[in-house]
Amino acid sequence: METPILALTRARRAEPGLSPATAAGRNMRLLVQLRWIAVAGQLLAIVVVEFALGVALPLAPMLAVVAVLAFANSYARVVLYRRPVGQTAILQALLFDVAALAFQLYLSGGASNPFISLFFLQLVLGAILLDFVSLGILAAVAIAAYAMLAAFGTPLAYPPELLADVPQIERLGAVISFALTGGLLAVFMARITRNLRARDAYLADLRQHAAEEDGIVRTGLLASGMAHELGTPLSTVSVILNDWSRMPRVAGDAELSPELAVMQREVDRCKTIVGDILHLAGTPRGEVEIVSADALLGRVATEWQPTYPATPLVYRSEGLSGALLFAEPAVSQVIASLLDNAAQACPSGIALTALRTAEGLEVSITDDGPGFTDRQLASVGKPHQSIKGPGHGMGLFLAAALARRLG
Repeated sequence: METPILALTRARRAEPGLSPATAAGRNMRLLVQLRWIAVAGQLLAIVVVEFALGVALPLAPMLAVVAVLAFANSYARVVLYRRPVGQTAILQALLFDVAALAFQLYLSGGASNPFISLFFLQLVLGAILLDFVSLGILAAVAIAAYAMLAAFGTPLAYPPELLADVPQIERLGAVISFALTGGLLAVFMARITRNLRARDAYLADLRQHAAEEDGIVRTGLLASGMAHELGTPLSTVSVILNDWSRMPRVAGDAELSPELAVMQREVDRCKTIVGDILHLAGTPRGEVEIVSADALLGRVATEWQPTYPATPLVYRSEGLSGALLFAEPAVSQVIASLLDNAAQACPSGIALTALRTAEGLEVSITDDGPGFTDRQLASVGKPHQSIKGPGHGMGLFLAAALARRLG
């Protein structure tokens, strides 16, 4: 079975959209994961330097920093599930990480420690996640920390037997630091960028939805105004037609009398349409009733057929026993509008089919018309996009909007 036209109006993207708050929460969780890596890396570095290389380190304060990082991570994990995360929380997390890294470097060589390049990790993440002002604060703190480390850092106390190997040890540390920084940036930047793309997709959907809603409101206001304006002329025409139908010379005319009946029926139909438009625009007109889906669709087909008497319409239903629908005028009008489009595309005959599926009610309108090109399918459901030229395309746009609203 081919893809239904209205199904093409659904949002199409590789990944679901994320609200800004959800995206910020996911990015904060990534920072928490990064901090756990920092905890493990610092513990490993302390063990290697202290016990493998024999370099004396101030273990108590350095392990205290690791413990504070672990506690902050555990606290952040709890908070993330209780309240939304904003720019302030992300800035605080990055500032905390910069301060913790600066303190550890201060105790282990200062600016000469090759792992000082890890500051760039925080700055790059901040450039992606923070606004301009917050990024400026983070950069200022990182620069100040680097300057203080250069001026007041505590040199490492290498044992005498390692003094000759210090340059090689520092070069090895620089290589490890670069590999660690590059690897973490590659992994976490990819995941953060994916979250930001999903957030942007969500915001784009909101903007598109707002634009569509604005178009629907404008169309509704225009239709409501036209309905109010048409009400009086239609009533006047209806009264005149009734007067004519009672005139003996018209009632006795075998040619005029049937045509007059058709005119009266079409005027009554126009009055019904005007009433439905006023109802949709908010004018009360009684409670919306629940009716049989088969009966509603059958009535739409029956009422539509006289509009295109030369175009045969076949209505088929399957499994609709017990299926109910709200008798909302918009449903009938949208189906009638789509039937109009099908009849204009294929005057030789069309079919209206209703099936009850596990997901709900599936209504399809088929014809043997020329169909749509790939370029036309890409713009299906957008206002004023039609092969008929300017001023057309609102019918399918409103049908798509109603289909999305009804699910």
